[in-house]
Amino acid sequence: MRSVRDRIRHAVCFEVIGLIIVTPVAAWGFDQPMHAIGLVALVSSLLATAWNYLYNLLFDHAMLRLTGSPRKSVAIRVFHAVLFEFGMLLVLLPFIAWYLGITLLQAFLMDVSFALFYLVYAFVFNWAYDVIFPIPHSAKARV
Repeated sequence: MRSVRDRIRHAVCFEVIGLIIVTPVAAWGFDQPMHAIGLVALVSSLLATAWNYLYNLLFDHAMLRLTGSPRKSVAIRVFHAVLFEFGMLLVLLPFIAWYLGITLLQAFLMDVSFALFYLVYAFVFNWAYDVIFPIPHSAKARV
């Protein structure tokens, strides 16, 4: 298992590097000012972090209450991921449309683009992170 310090480094690096990549690319791709996209990306990142914590806490409590266990099957994991993204969409869509002065459809397409970017980015980042900061052998043995 990774230490708390390592998990914090992971989360901070993930968010900072993601913002550094997505801000100029999205500003160019959506023909929006860099500062506007930067603020949307930063707010989205902060909301996603808070929503992630709250959502997982609520979902685990619901699982315990409904099934007696927080363990998730593959089907429940798919439902969990889709519901998480739907919640993010509900929160971010109006904010993005309002702040950038665009339609809800344009905000939806932008949000989907961000989600697709972060899907690929998360895969690449986590793989690279595991190579650069491997789990210590003593921690592997305990798992």
